Amino acid sequence: MQMMKPSSSSPSLLRAKPRFSPYLFTLLAFILFATILYGHDFMFIFRPHLQLNPNPDTPGVISSEGTKTEEEGECDVFSGRWVLDELTRPLYEESECPYIQPQLTCQEHGRPEKEYQRWRWQPHGCDLPTFNASLMLETLRGKRMMFIGDSLNRGQYVSFICLIHRLIPEHAKSMETFDSLTVFTAKEYNATIEFYWAPFLLESNADNAVIHRVTDRIVRKGSINKHGRYWKGADIVVFNTYLWWITGYKMKILLGSFNDKVKEIVEMSTEDAYRMAMKSMLKWVRQNMDPNKTRVFFTSMSPSHTKSIEWGGEAGGNCYNETTPIDDPTYWDSDSKKSIMQVIGEVFKKSKVPITFLNITQLSGYRKDAHTSIYKKQWNPLTPQQLANPVSYADCAHWCLPGLQDTWNELLFAKLFYP
Repeated sequence: MQMMKPSSSSPSLLRAKPRFSPYLFTLLAFILFATILYGHDFMFIFRPHLQLNPNPDTPGVISSEGTKTEEEGECDVFSGRWVLDELTRPLYEESECPYIQPQLTCQEHGRPEKEYQRWRWQPHGCDLPTFNASLMLETLRGKRMMFIGDSLNRGQYVSFICLIHRLIPEHAKSMETFDSLTVFTAKEYNATIEFYWAPFLLESNADNAVIHRVTDRIVRKGSINKHGRYWKGADIVVFNTYLWWITGYKMKILLGSFNDKVKEIVEMSTEDAYRMAMKSMLKWVRQNMDPNKTRVFFTSMSPSHTKSIEWGGEAGGNCYNETTPIDDPTYWDSDSKKSIMQVIGEVFKKSKVPITFLNITQLSGYRKDAHTSIYKKQWNPLTPQQLANPVSYADCAHWCLPGLQDTWNELLFAKLFYP
């Protein structure tokens, strides 16, 4: 049965259950009524390959009029609270998903508790639909889905693979990496789910998928086609970019080519440089993606928890040893994220490109407990000083799997089928 959008009088994201009359007249009357009420969903039933929604007036879609508020009776799935759920969480076990990178396998690397896996996001006034891996795979049949961005987006990508791979026999699935591109293939579905490494979306000196830890970051203006040529033809696209822009200094922008002997480089504020990238992304989507064939998503900033004093903790601390979420619903960790959110709002407001905004920033901001912290593969040997002070090397940017990023994909699923 296909997922159908509930009427605006119901706050819950539930499957509609049509009733059938034995009398022809009543049946025809019902069909007429249902067609008016669920017209868009009927289109999805008879065209089950993808539920596309290019309408810029749809709630949850950022368009020329900016971020839409939810219509009366509908639910803002990004506004809610975290609930401890021992029954349905985690959605999979770390040991059951071989695709999780060693940077994210916290249990394997000694994390002593599992409570971070058991929190469920509960929107105010409605419930998130259950992530239906079977429906997701059928929707992707013959299609190509792509996550594009940095390591936070790669974490969401891996989470997505973990949520669906159990339905696919071992002989019918594979994962391969080709430089910046990682491809998971579901052979029986003729579908691929891909990740493309492009931390700035634009060309940069951090584009090598393996060796990219550069401190002097340079981004080339107007260069999105360098990577964009690999994104063409995708049916579902999930963009993100944020973490690499936050350097603490002004961004260096290359005006010419990385091949120029004498390079012309200017400096921009983080906000102006990020605005440049957003405009390039929207322009590229407008010129290269058909909104009637492709759904485009943008995942907002993934927060870090590097200063525990921001949530009332002791000075000098961070996410290390944190085991519970922040329970202050008004918590917002820094003005830098507010300014970046404002940039997104300003740029998207002026654009007519339909992009669904996955606003994971504040709900993730509560999850100081969900980071990998010290429980990950360490690529460089730790010094005795670091070992003596775990706070000094805790990773408070990336997230354990299973965990928070599974919720990001539940929200993606909700917006894909209830746009």
